[in-house]
Amino acid sequence: MLKKTLLFTLVIAPLFALTLIAGTVYFLYQAEFAGPDVVFTVKKGETFGQVNARLSREKIISNPRLFHWLARYKGQMEKLRAGPFLIPAQSKMEDVLNVLIFSQPMLLSVTIPEGRNMYQVAEILSQAGFGNSPDYLSLMKDESFVRSLGVEGPSLEGYLFPETYKFVPDSNPKDILSSMVQLFRKKVGSLTQGHPFLNPTQVITLASVVEKETGAKWERPQIASVFTNRLKKRMRLESDPTTIYGIWERYQGNIKKSDLLEVTPYNTYKIPALPLGPICNPSLEAIQAVMKPDQTEYFFFVSKNDGTHVFTRNYKEHLQAVEEWQKKRNNRDGKSWRNLKQ
Repeated sequence: MLKKTLLFTLVIAPLFALTLIAGTVYFLYQAEFAGPDVVFTVKKGETFGQVNARLSREKIISNPRLFHWLARYKGQMEKLRAGPFLIPAQSKMEDVLNVLIFSQPMLLSVTIPEGRNMYQVAEILSQAGFGNSPDYLSLMKDESFVRSLGVEGPSLEGYLFPETYKFVPDSNPKDILSSMVQLFRKKVGSLTQGHPFLNPTQVITLASVVEKETGAKWERPQIASVFTNRLKKRMRLESDPTTIYGIWERYQGNIKKSDLLEVTPYNTYKIPALPLGPICNPSLEAIQAVMKPDQTEYFFFVSKNDGTHVFTRNYKEHLQAVEEWQKKRNNRDGKSWRNLKQ
């Protein structure tokens, strides 16, 4: 009897316990994530322990201790990547670890349309989930940061290339803005070099004015020709968009006579030169239009209220165009640049 007791105590019971433990471990190891596909975000700076605890709370893994041992055995505790990852349904514990170590983070897209200024870009980035608008504006105007990106000007205005970007949600605002400026350099290259009388910064400045002045892309070379002709004659550009930009932070949607009379570095009704810097982030086509404008004798243009313009050679023709297109109700009512077919 004693021998049977000792046999059970020293051999059978431990073997049973080990079998039970092994079975439990195997069960937990093989347990599958029962929920639907889920996006799990590893936050920048999070430790393995913090990620492990959240995986457990969200029931993506069955046992945090076993997950810890698994990562430690594989030497992967320090290899977690920041970003959002898709965890498929029925993922086992090792599958989850492999996703967080080897998969590419999911990226969010954000589109910066042509002609948006930096205030609008900051808001677009904020609404897309990439940080706060004031933080972006602060960086865009930060002299040392602007200089570090090789931009000569008061801000990054004009150099945030219009494009669709993909970033990790927790991306640093500096990295996002740097990427946009880098794409500008890649796309524009040496295009701004070699203008007869404008330096590269002035080319971007004039391109931004051209961009804002027309909703019809095919008019850009004509618009550029008007401003080029005016600059050659040292005439004021008299561009509403430049004036609006100079008062952007208090602009309510309607330009007033007092705004046109106010002297600012951007009010081209008052200064006989280009504005202080770009007033938006122009398209490649607007830059090309400045570098190669149409050869015309135009010095004026008047809106036809549908995104296109009437171009004239002198002030007399200009006044006639104003009378026809701005004062006649039939040429104004029901028209909008939004109806323009591109």
